[in-house]
Order: sequence, then structure tokens, then C-alpha cells
Amino acid sequence: MIKEYLKLSRSFNAGLTAIAPVLGAISNGEGNLFRLFLFFLVGFFGHCYGFALNDIVDYKIDRLSKELEDRPLVSGKISLRNAWIFTISMLIISFIMAIFVAYIYSNFVSMILLIFSAISITIYDFISKKKPAMDIFVAAGIFLIILYGALTVGKLSSLALIVALLGTLQVLFMQFIAGGLKDAEHDYKGKAKTLAIKLGVRVENKKIFIPFSFKFLACALQTIYLLFLFYPFYAFEEFKGKSIQIVVLVVLSIAMLYVSYRLLSIKIFIRNTVRKYIGLHYYINFSLVPIMLTVINPFIALIALIPPATFILSNITLHGSLLPKTM
Repeated sequence: MIKEYLKLSRSFNAGLTAIAPVLGAISNGEGNLFRLFLFFLVGFFGHCYGFALNDIVDYKIDRLSKELEDRPLVSGKISLRNAWIFTISMLIISFIMAIFVAYIYSNFVSMILLIFSAISITIYDFISKKKPAMDIFVAAGIFLIILYGALTVGKLSSLALIVALLGTLQVLFMQFIAGGLKDAEHDYKGKAKTLAIKLGVRVENKKIFIPFSFKFLACALQTIYLLFLFYPFYAFEEFKGKSIQIVVLVVLSIAMLYVSYRLLSIKIFIRNTVRKYIGLHYYINFSLVPIMLTVINPFIALIALIPPATFILSNITLHGSLLPKTM
């Protein structure tokens, strides 16, 4: 049964949300491993809350797709009542951890950002399929939780703000583009009012049509993201001349763009193929910011391993494959 609750909370990408406040704290000067671990727990349990609530709210639409039958609510392995209990418990635990963190830093004011982050994620869960571009609330939630980590440590730095913007852009791409394509088939059948559907993405007889406007949006998001990613190497003295990081980031950025191109070029909708490209994009994309931050401390590179490690280990443990069946 534990495996089913891990599926409900989408543990395969928990590493992303969990390291959000960690990256905020690191970019603002925090280096204590115990304190960073506490930030990680705040993000992890918050992640479990957001995705479990999403599955509860989207339950009726998810039932329209045979490829989502492994989701605990669709399969009936977890009842709606128990799902609600789990979801609320995750939110409570996240805030308990945050209160402990606030006590350590003697800073309870930053918790306001965490509260608004949770509110933003909750709003998204309830209206994401009803109105287009509501993924902006997920991005806002990530933006706020990164700032929460930074402002808990101290006064907001320019680097912390850039990291928060990068996290926001990462989420916008994953939600608007990757999420829009991944769910295109049953969203189109269920007449969901997502941005992808509104822009004309549709699946008919397994053929997927991806309009130019949607591809342009994908390119624009990634272009802006890369501009912010490399900006510190131009603007901040401690980043200048760090050729190793620049070379690594350039190589990974090219790889990420190629995977995006392949994702946007698919003609036949095969969910496993779409998930493969999203998974590859996930591995690369969420390693870029930690690698950029190795300028501050080389050991930060280890954080780049957390999202892909949780992705792989979770999928192998829960699904026996490298890709999740509940994504």
C-alpha cells in the first residue's frame, strides 16, 4: 500500500519540488547540510500534497485514459477518502517542518511565502483543466517556495532571484509543453481547457497535431531560460572566467534543446514515446541550475543528481521501468 501512496504523490519527480527551497537557501549563502535537509523535507512533503490533490481533482478525466489505469485512484487501490486524508496530512507535515526551520532561523516572516505557495498550487489543482494557462499557478508556487528558502536564510540576493526565475521557467515548460503533450489525448477527449488544447494541440486516431504557436511557445520559454542560466557568468564577478561550468552547461543545453525538438516533432501519439522524451528532458533540465551554482561550491553538483536519481529509483521501485506509468 505504501507503493500506491508513493504513486499518488508522484514520487518520481519529488526531487524537483524538494530541492526548490534548497536551491533558494544555497543561492543566498546557506551551506549547513542539516538545515538544507530540513528545507528539502519542506519541499518534499509539499510536493506530495500538491500532486495527491491533483490526482483527486482530476480523477474523472484520468479515467478516460487507459494508459493512466495504474494511478491509484483510477485503479481503485486507494479510496477518495483515504486520498484526502493522505493529502491533508502531507500539507500539515510540510508546515510542521517549516515551523521548525523558522524556529532555527528565528524567522517566521518567510513562512508567508510558503503559505502563498501552497495556496497557488491548490488553486491550480482545482482549475487546471477548466481554464487555459492555469499552469502559471504551479510556476508561481515554485517561484514562491524558492524565495521562501532564500528569504528564510537572509536578505534576498540577485542570484537567489535568478534561481527563482529559472525554477519558474523550468516549471512553465514542463507544465505548458511537456504536460500539455503528455496529456493531449485524454485532455482532448475530455474537452479540458488547457493551454495546449486551446492552442490547437489535438490527438485523433493516434495522430497528434502540434501547431506552430505551441512550438513557438516552447522555443520562447527555453530561450528565456537559457538567457537567465548564463546571465550570472556575465553579471557577477565570482562567476566570470568559470570556463568549466560554461562548457558543461553549453553541452547540456544543446542536448536539452535536441530532446525538445524531438518531442515537438512527434507525429504519432504513443504515450510511452512522449514520456521517454519528457524523462530525458527532465534529467537534463533539472541538473542545469545546480551545475551553474557549483561556482559557489563544487559540492553543489551533487544536488544535480537528486531529481534524476529520485526519478529513476522511484520508477524502478514502483513500476519496474525507467519511466513512470502514472506520469
